[in-house]
This record gives sequence, C-alpha cells and structure tokens, in this order.
Amino acid sequence: MSLFEDLKVFSGNAHKSLATDICAHLGITLGKCEVFKFTNDQSFVRIQENIREKDVFLVQPISKPVNDNLMELLIMIDAARRASAGRITAVIPYYAYGRTDKKDQPRVAITARLIADFLTVSGADRILTMNLHAGQIQGFFNIPVDELDAIPLLSRTYIEKNIKDLVVVATDVGSAKRARDMGDMLNAPIAIIEKDRLGNQDQVEAISIIGEVAGKTALIVDDEVDTAGSVIAGAKILAESGAKQIYCCVVHPLLSGNASKNLQASNIKSLLATDTLPIDSSKIIDKIEIISVAPILGEAIHRIHSGLSVGAMFENFK
Repeated sequence: MSLFEDLKVFSGNAHKSLATDICAHLGITLGKCEVFKFTNDQSFVRIQENIREKDVFLVQPISKPVNDNLMELLIMIDAARRASAGRITAVIPYYAYGRTDKKDQPRVAITARLIADFLTVSGADRILTMNLHAGQIQGFFNIPVDELDAIPLLSRTYIEKNIKDLVVVATDVGSAKRARDMGDMLNAPIAIIEKDRLGNQDQVEAISIIGEVAGKTALIVDDEVDTAGSVIAGAKILAESGAKQIYCCVVHPLLSGNASKNLQASNIKSLLATDTLPIDSSKIIDKIEIISVAPILGEAIHRIHSGLSVGAMFENFK
C-alpha cells in the first residue's frame, strides 16, 4: 500500500458547503472534525477519526472573519500533524492578505509573506490555492504550492453566451496578463483601465482607457471584487468611452460593505464569480451569478493524491 493511498478531506467553519461539494466530486465523505470557539473566544479543533499516515487535505478559505478562519486553519494543520498525518495539504481557495505582497509604503508589513510563514511553521506540507492576488506569493513558501486558475472556467461561461463584439478589460496594468489570457480564450482584444487608488481607504478613481471600447461589449475581469469601487469606476469610464454593454467577472467575491448594493445600482449588466468564498444571503442580488470551483479543486486533490500533473488540467485552454 502506498503511503498516501488513503485520502481524507476535512473542513473548518469558513466554507463547509464547498468542502462538501469537493468530497461529492471525489466520491468520498467529508471527514469528521470538531471546530468551535470556547466562551473565552479561543478556538478548539479535534479531528474525530484516525488519520495516521493518511493523505490529509484541509479545506479552509481565509474568508471573513479573516483572522478567526486563519487561526482555525493553523490549529487544524497542527492537530493533523500531531495526529501523525502522512502529508498535510492546506486547501485555501482564497488567500487573504494577498494585496500586502510588498512594501509599497514606509514602515508596513509584508503580510502575505507572514501568512506563508505561519502556514509552513504550523506543519503544512503543501498548499493548494486559486488565483493569488500576486503570483510572487508562491515564492514566499518553501513548500510546494499549486495555484489553480479559475479564468478558464469563467471564460467557458462567456463562450456559451456567444457575446458579439467583445473586448476584455483589465482593471489596471497589473492585471493585464489576466485579461490577455481571457482574451485569448474568447478570441477577443483587450483594453486596460488606467486608475489611481486614493490612500488606504479602498477609494479608486478611473482616469482613462488604453484600447478601443467604443461600440463594443466590455467584459471587466479581475481576481476579486471587494468594495466594488474599482469595477464600478471602471464601468463608468467604459460607458463614457462608448461601450454599449458592460459585464464583469471575478474569481473571489468578497463583496465588502455596500458592494452588492452599489453593484445593483451601477451600469454593470451582470457579475460572474466563483464560490471560493461563502456569500451571505443578504449580499446576493439579481446581477450576481455564482459558478462552483468544487470540480476543479476536487480534480486537483485527486491528481495530487495520485501523483499526477496538476498543470495538465488546463492544457486544453492554452
């Protein structure tokens, strides 16, 4: 018997429905794990089945409440390590603090690196994640990192919609490659929004458009939507530049504050996102469409467990 033949998947409290869907794809039952808080606000984890020498996958996006869910994940990893798991893979569909991947102001932390250190020290052997805010975050780890890409999944939805005169729009120069990848899949040109971020208060001002959007249907693509300030500002200048319809797609739907309300009132026709994060029912509006990443994550877990190539999953989209 191979050391990693037995596969076990567990979940914290962050997004148990996604973990359940992943297990359904794999044809296994979600592992039994007790995760709760004592009245003193301290987290407790107890894995309720034998995992000695098993291949263990812990599903936990670092979603709101971010610090609570991060701490749960770290304790789960430590519990699995002390239970003599054969290998521990932290499955993190959304990696919080990804924006703080460098020092862009004096005397600030590089928190994305700090989180990587936490995960490594706690005992994770491998990381499985989706669409990091910055690719260089992979280099913050001294353990293997598999970063999956949801852009092909999002692209497939728009291929099925068969939208004419489409132009894919990046929210800034930094996300131009993401837009180019989607543009190649949709056989569409790209444009780039030039913007200015005002301080640390999530306020964004769109300045101009690089590329031709007049008379076209614009598809804004980004890795996440937080307060929706960037995409709404971008949609406004796209309309002013002559775009006839505006769609938006993102991987991670954070939808902080009044994001849903502001999106509903905006000139964005619809927002397509994945379920890497749980969405509160109060945030769901008519314009938001959610597609599941459980099959992608499930297939990646199967490939990691079986020693197969994860990158080969996306070869048909290149």
